[in-house]
Amino acid sequence: MEHKILALCDPEEDYAGQLSAYLQSYKEFPWEVEVYTGISQLTDGDKQGAIDLLLVAESVYVPSLPVEAGATVLLNESGLVRWSSLKNVDKYQPAENVLKELLEIYMEKEEDFYPRLSTGQSPRIVGMYSPVRRCLQTSFALTYGQLLAEKHRTLYLNFEHYAGIPELLSGEKGRDLATLLYYMKADQSKFVLRMKVLAQKKGQLDYIAPAYMGHNLIYITAQEWQQLLWKIGESGEYDYIILDLSENMQGLLEILRRCTRVYMLVKEDPMARCKIDQYEQILSLYEYEDVKEKTRKCQLPLFRRLPDLIEQFTRGDLAEYVRDLIEEEESTGTGPG
Repeated sequence: MEHKILALCDPEEDYAGQLSAYLQSYKEFPWEVEVYTGISQLTDGDKQGAIDLLLVAESVYVPSLPVEAGATVLLNESGLVRWSSLKNVDKYQPAENVLKELLEIYMEKEEDFYPRLSTGQSPRIVGMYSPVRRCLQTSFALTYGQLLAEKHRTLYLNFEHYAGIPELLSGEKGRDLATLLYYMKADQSKFVLRMKVLAQKKGQLDYIAPAYMGHNLIYITAQEWQQLLWKIGESGEYDYIILDLSENMQGLLEILRRCTRVYMLVKEDPMARCKIDQYEQILSLYEYEDVKEKTRKCQLPLFRRLPDLIEQFTRGDLAEYVRDLIEEEESTGTGPG
């Protein structure tokens, strides 16, 4: 595949240098970045016709640029759209957001891009599932994921029909787990880039927003869930994938079988024990003894208080419990790795 050039033209040298470094740190970024501090520099040398995308600061842009480019995108500095014929990207936003907007522009523009596939180690998949309700499974999963993300590239996925966590909802239509499933089936060649655009962060933890119309997930087949995990693993983007699972999905037991470790939160009341007994009987009946073997039961102590914000889940009683759990399993070699 021939190299594509993104020419970044901005008179603010520090900004241009930092943005260029960030863009090129993303291994699937489809352009080589060249930095210029003025339009006149672009006319020098043999760059005419070789620029695939020109990303130019609003302060130096003129309608009749003396350089040819496949497409031109404006780094908007004023907050006003003065040239509606151009794509505008807000200059003064996090570099991660600039990256996502550029990738979206690229995917609209290109039809022949196939992302490089990682040949590295497959990610370790950690499943969180309990037949017991209201057992703090999601709080546990988010805490576990954020603690892992301090050292490892980690992705969190929530499969509940009604996640009930406003902080995790995208707030924007078409940016959730259902959208990722759609792209997996309809646009496989650009899956990695689509996933990068959809991914959001809480602390160091990446996550895809839970499906807003979660009840539609019941129509996703077991094979499609397996394909999604395979595609994420194939991308090479993550060391760990945390699955916050629900029985309201097809193929739950097969997904649990795919996990390298399963955590099941338990309670000691009679109703909870009956649910766990029934679940384990079903595992035995349908020959999923391997799922039982890789499952660790955790009975959480009574915590004084849980954090109000997800970013705070790495502190407090629950975080101490989960951190001790991770350290214990790492020291004994029984963890998810």
